Amino acid sequence: MKYPLHLQKLIENLKRLPGVGLKSAERFAFHMLDWKSDQLAEFANLIKDVPEKLKACSECGCLSDHINCKFCDPYRLRAGLLCVISTPKDAFAIEQTREYPGLYHVLGALLSPLEGKGPDQLNVHALRERIKKLGTKELIIALDSTLEGDATALFLRRELEDLQLHVSRLAFGLPMGSSFDYVDGGTLARALSGRGSF
Repeated sequence: MKYPLHLQKLIENLKRLPGVGLKSAERFAFHMLDWKSDQLAEFANLIKDVPEKLKACSECGCLSDHINCKFCDPYRLRAGLLCVISTPKDAFAIEQTREYPGLYHVLGALLSPLEGKGPDQLNVHALRERIKKLGTKELIIALDSTLEGDATALFLRRELEDLQLHVSRLAFGLPMGSSFDYVDGGTLARALSGRGSF
């Protein structure tokens, strides 16, 4: 017997979340049926308000819920460091290590020809302009240690080598083929403090 239409739609939407298959989505949906109406309303409002309440900073691309982006705080400029990351989530992972004092730049994508993501999606021009404007002394490439991350890191190094700045990449402590989603804070802290030239 099929589920009621509204329940089917809820399950299908829950399946869009990463790592959530049919059985997990069904379990979540049935669990939500036990919530009180005010809990469901609060959850619905949180989801509805995401585009308005969480915005990407126009300067660095990190998420912010304030007018002034905490990742662009002027005290971070003194370090002369700019850390290139693929998603805003990576900035939060790096911040938890308390090892990095500099600024961030979110690429928003990694090179992936199979997914139709080429160099034009990386917006390297904005990164170049930001490096010049900030007077960056060291560019840290903090991308996933995957085929796409490696390809993107090599591409960036080649595209930015005329700027003659020190380029390093997280390496120490990050296992090959790993994603930031599966790396603990201690491993990430070790990778930051033990970074090498790239």
